[in-house]
Amino acid sequence: MKALTVSRMLPPVLAAAVLLALALSGIGPHDRPTWLMETCWVIVGLPLLVVLWRRFPLSPLLCCLLAVHALILIVGGYYTYSEVPLGHWLEEVLGLSRNPYDRIGHLAQGFVPAILVREILVRTSPLRNSSWLAPLTVCACLAFSAFFELIEWWAALVRGAAADAYLATQGDRWDTQWDMACALLGAIVSLLLLSRLHDRQLARQGVLRAATA
Repeated sequence: MKALTVSRMLPPVLAAAVLLALALSGIGPHDRPTWLMETCWVIVGLPLLVVLWRRFPLSPLLCCLLAVHALILIVGGYYTYSEVPLGHWLEEVLGLSRNPYDRIGHLAQGFVPAILVREILVRTSPLRNSSWLAPLTVCACLAFSAFFELIEWWAALVRGAAADAYLATQGDRWDTQWDMACALLGAIVSLLLLSRLHDRQLARQGVLRAATA
């Protein structure tokens, strides 16, 4: 009974925390257009989840991952990815040549969507027990990462040098390739680490048979 109560309370608590962080980040961000482009996924995604919740409630694991990803986007939008203080600290401690927060963001861009795509496929397609589930999930995440890089390219074409804060390339000519590689790695690691836990939670929701728990 206690676990059920926690499970019911988790989504609204996480949504409230993300909404508060979003509101605070909108107060004097480093670069307003960059903040808007980085946080638009949260601005659009949060209301969409609320509207669809009764028809498609998400697993607790996915709720937590989406909240963490939203916070990563919000922080990156507020400071711009190349100026996030945590990244500067990591840069100094690890002796790096650039702020690595952008890499963290792209790892999350694969790590979190992997579970989102997996949950959608398990619940809406015949792939729930298929050996194709993991490869197709990784492919979907890599496709999204490539599409995101196209968005960055379009932003650079439209805004020119003003898009530098959004692109966060920090002088790396291979930044696009690194970004997609990080997303690919994030998706693979996510499936390796979290698939069994995800299956257990989906089984408790009645999506998978108890035998998978």
